[in-house]
Amino acid sequence: MRMFDHERNADSRLSLLASRHALLLAVCLAPSLPGAHAQTADEASLAQKVEQLTEAMARTQAQLERTQQDLEGMRRQLVELQREMAASRTAAPVITVPVPTSPDPSAVAADEASSSMAAAIQDLRERQAMQQSEIATQEQTKVESESKYPVKITGILLMNGFVNTSAVDVPASPSLAIGGSGNAGATVRQTILGFDARGPHLFGASSFADLRVDFFGSQAATSQAVTSQGASAPSTSYSGYNTSFAFLRLRTAHAGLEWDHTQVFFALDRPIINPDAPTSLTAMAVPALAWSGNLWTWNPQAVLTEDLSSSGSRGVQLQAALIDAGDAPLTPTLALYSTAPYFPPTSAEQSSKPGVEARVAWHGPGLDDNRMHIGVGGYFAEHDSAVGNYDSWASTLDARLPLLAHLELTGNFYRGAALGGLGAGAYKDFAYSLNSNTGGFYLRPLDDAGGWAQLKEKPNERLEFNGAYGMDNVFAGQLRRYYVQGGSMIQNLARNHTFTGNVIYSPSAYLLFSLEYRRLESTPVEGEGAASNIFGVGAGYRF
Repeated sequence: MRMFDHERNADSRLSLLASRHALLLAVCLAPSLPGAHAQTADEASLAQKVEQLTEAMARTQAQLERTQQDLEGMRRQLVELQREMAASRTAAPVITVPVPTSPDPSAVAADEASSSMAAAIQDLRERQAMQQSEIATQEQTKVESESKYPVKITGILLMNGFVNTSAVDVPASPSLAIGGSGNAGATVRQTILGFDARGPHLFGASSFADLRVDFFGSQAATSQAVTSQGASAPSTSYSGYNTSFAFLRLRTAHAGLEWDHTQVFFALDRPIINPDAPTSLTAMAVPALAWSGNLWTWNPQAVLTEDLSSSGSRGVQLQAALIDAGDAPLTPTLALYSTAPYFPPTSAEQSSKPGVEARVAWHGPGLDDNRMHIGVGGYFAEHDSAVGNYDSWASTLDARLPLLAHLELTGNFYRGAALGGLGAGAYKDFAYSLNSNTGGFYLRPLDDAGGWAQLKEKPNERLEFNGAYGMDNVFAGQLRRYYVQGGSMIQNLARNHTFTGNVIYSPSAYLLFSLEYRRLESTPVEGEGAASNIFGVGAGYRF
């Protein structure tokens, strides 16, 4: 670099000298112009100036020669230096290293550490590339809400095939055996669509909301009249895809505020006294073991949850809720609202008093709903129906317990009365009959007991096996005197059993496949019962 600087400096000096001598020559020649010579023509002075100019030119020529010699020397040095640098790159020095007769343990450990470090670096690079790709995909496909807060679309596109060996209440998702010839078919109406959202902070809490819908809505609702023979269940039939009847159905919804240890939210969901649910991919529209010990019905609730423990550790959880419990399928309606376009209030709404729930649970470490827990709960609600007033109540026990060899036991058990609005009570809250003398009704809230239990084995993240049993049992001694001669299976039902087992295989986080077997056994208070074997297959794409 210094040689290049010398060369540039020499060229600069040469240019300066040439400029100066050119200027001097111009000055000296200027008087020789015709106009100037006419004014002052002194030959002696001109000769002197020519002599001075000649000497200056001689000196300039000598300087130019010396500068040229310096430049040639620098060029030769530069060429020599470039040759030496090229030779140093191509010529590798030969170093003789003695080969040890036995490996050096420290050298081996260093090599292993170097290999491990290289593998870890490569893994980090791959993870970073994958994360960058996912971030880019998310940026391209993100959903934007009007509030500008993040919203995630979620759900499962589900295809179910089924074979029922005898007649059931709803062929695609049965809960009751009614006797008769079997059927088979397939459906995609158990597909679930929803969203999850996070919103602004309020009072130091983060806000959240979620909603789920499916396509299992009924074709039309049937009105229920007060008769001495009882009321029939609402219709869930569907005549096909070429119909004008809407079948989009709201399933569950939540919205509320969440602090570190406290949650306040309103919801449309199953009761808080039944926090768990059996696992199934073929029973989604009506959850597995529904009406067989699973208190599953989705009711409006306002819930307060307090976790008396540090984050992620063992502790006690307290819950309380107000609930608007729906009517059982066989609850008669008031005559005033028996025809359209009137929509009758439920018997709980007619009482103008909300139902209440409470639950106390001890839970193990963790933050999700799948952590180990043991809880007890209670429920109470007043009802004012078309045939009389009554109270519904329940006491419950729930548990999720990890066992050995990847096994897990989950269950819920209850004892209560008038539980048809929660998904028990053999589809009814009470039994009644007409008093022919007064025109009134005899009413009897039905005591009920039942529950469900499931054993899950999950050897890895892709495969799981589930076996479950559930039972709902109305006290036959109370129901027998209200037996309806020639009535439907639902009207006279006293006990409903379900056995189920399934295997679910998930080759990826987004694909699900399942085989399932169920056996329904439904027993009326009088007469022969009915049973049906259900074979189901399911294939789902989760998004």
